[in-house]
Amino acid sequence: MPDLRDLASVIAMTGRADLRLGITDVAPVVSCGSFSARAVVGEHVPITATVFREGHDAVAADVVVVDPDGNPGPLTRMAPYSQEPDRWLASVVPDREGRWTFRIEAWSDPLATWHHAVEVKIEAGQGPEELANDLEEGARLIEQVAAGADAGWRDRLTDAVVALRDAGRGLPERVAPALAPVVQDYLHDHPVRELVTSTADHEVWVDRPRALYGSWYEFFPRSTGPVVGGVATHGTFTTAADRLPAVAEMGFDVVYLPPIHPIGTVNRKGRNNTLTPEPDDVGSPWAIGSADGGHDAVHPQLGTMEDFRAFVDRTRELGMEVALDFALQAAPDHPWVASHPEWFTTRPDGTIAYAENPPKKYQDIYPVNFDNDPEGIYAECRRVLQVWIDAGVKIFRVDNPHTKPLNFWHWLIWDVKRSHPDVLFLAEAFTRPAMMHQLARVGYTQSYTYFTWRTERGELEEYGRALASTAHYMRPNFFVNTPDILHASLQFGGPPMFRIRAVLASMMSPTWGVYSGYELFEHVAVRPGSEEYLDTEKFQLRPRDFAAAEASGRSLVPYLTRLNEIRRAHPALQQLRTLRFHPIDNPNLLCFSKTDPGSQDAVLVVVTLESHNRQIGTTALDLAAFGLDWHERFTVRDELSGATYDWGQFNYVELDPYHEPAHVFSLSFPRPVTWPPPVP
Repeated sequence: MPDLRDLASVIAMTGRADLRLGITDVAPVVSCGSFSARAVVGEHVPITATVFREGHDAVAADVVVVDPDGNPGPLTRMAPYSQEPDRWLASVVPDREGRWTFRIEAWSDPLATWHHAVEVKIEAGQGPEELANDLEEGARLIEQVAAGADAGWRDRLTDAVVALRDAGRGLPERVAPALAPVVQDYLHDHPVRELVTSTADHEVWVDRPRALYGSWYEFFPRSTGPVVGGVATHGTFTTAADRLPAVAEMGFDVVYLPPIHPIGTVNRKGRNNTLTPEPDDVGSPWAIGSADGGHDAVHPQLGTMEDFRAFVDRTRELGMEVALDFALQAAPDHPWVASHPEWFTTRPDGTIAYAENPPKKYQDIYPVNFDNDPEGIYAECRRVLQVWIDAGVKIFRVDNPHTKPLNFWHWLIWDVKRSHPDVLFLAEAFTRPAMMHQLARVGYTQSYTYFTWRTERGELEEYGRALASTAHYMRPNFFVNTPDILHASLQFGGPPMFRIRAVLASMMSPTWGVYSGYELFEHVAVRPGSEEYLDTEKFQLRPRDFAAAEASGRSLVPYLTRLNEIRRAHPALQQLRTLRFHPIDNPNLLCFSKTDPGSQDAVLVVVTLESHNRQIGTTALDLAAFGLDWHERFTVRDELSGATYDWGQFNYVELDPYHEPAHVFSLSFPRPVTWPPPVP
């Protein structure tokens, strides 16, 4: 054991000789500082720490924030966080992308110590003689502040000093100028800081706002071709661009495309994943590569690279952007297989191992073995990404990242961000929690989640709280469906369940997604017990007549459009950290809220989780989440129906899933509210 009486031993253990005050449990910090915490431009980022010292003297703390250019900003004073003793909190708002740092500076607060001591001694009946030293200490402290004040405040502070030293005045008159609220406010803002103790610097990577907030729409360009004589024809980037105005009108921000590369012909799958394809079967887009090229090429039937760039440009013109699938695997006839067979796993019989996820088999896909020639694989993957970045893509949805090494992703993502800090990465990682969270820690911007399988109130509340508590590094993307996932709730819940799940996804998560066909209530599985669609678009063209569906009234387009309009109108819905759940006495009803510290916007949602029967219940709102006291009343306006109500803590709710399965309330308050800062 080191000799703790020896200062050198203490320094050797802590690496610091100036840790005079206690600072622990600093947040946001990821894996003890091994990785960056995350935020976006304009987001109110809560910074917390436990600050304490020996004895009874007052302590205080500041946050020192340094921008990506290394310029420190003004000190941000931390406030006591009343729910926990010795816990302090401040909110900072980064205004640009890049690598920020912050540190906590704790300090002894002699002015607050003096103020408290004088008040309690006067209350205890002590007189001027007993308080002589206290009065002089106060005078000297205020003199220090006055020395740096402007002329007006210098005169006022000097008057307080003179009064403290004037033995000819009564005690109340001597202390009154120094204890005046306006003077105390000034002293709070211009403190005397002693025994300043600083933490190490902690890193926060700040992304553009799209990293936190956005509405995604996924569709296959190849399914946008015309139907000729009852037969679907292969779509192109040009026909896909014709679909973009309708997507924009629904209020989506991101158009996500599955792989657009040449599709392998060797072991190509047929419709519904059969092993016996017909000559005109199009195969799976995730079976990447053929004689026409690999990951840096486009499928010839979709068009050319110039056509793709035009598609990207058209998306931008409509106020959206493209997210492109990045799937690191190869079809048997991918150029990599011939040029770099060492990049794959060879079986004892000499064949290359194809992908398997029992009972599923993917004979048309070879996984890349990242332990074989990592230097070459890493360089090629980075080159491929640059091709699409140069083509205008700034978002990549990464297929199955949990099947590739974590150190590869850590290197690749941050190598890209060094030169392209606005590029975002979404992890499609339906995997164990430890891997999903570690992918977020090492650099992924967003992650798919377990939302699809959370259908009951308890599990939705538990999962929502868990995501809000990890918002400093993991951002969710709630997809209501995917080409791989048609949940049983949608198979059997009827059209009301499609509305319910859309409300939950779009209101709970700042980012949510819809796979094309959801707005048409597509719900038929390939077989009982499966989450695969019948006639899945992964293996065949699937043209859709959206116009006919809307004309017949069997379309969710108006509802999705309204949800996205509400999301854009309310900054509260673009937040994750402020998600709060409220008690309601019916387990089939879910009640939650979000607030936006920057705009004082607040939204309260009550939604039924049962799609066949009317539900009634009574809320027991936590009004403190809105900065209100338990007895206060306020007005709520339903953004879906336009109806307004007078609400308080307890409110009767009745929801009919066939009429309207949810209330999405915006809140109006009888007085201005000072919002509590977001709590991690």
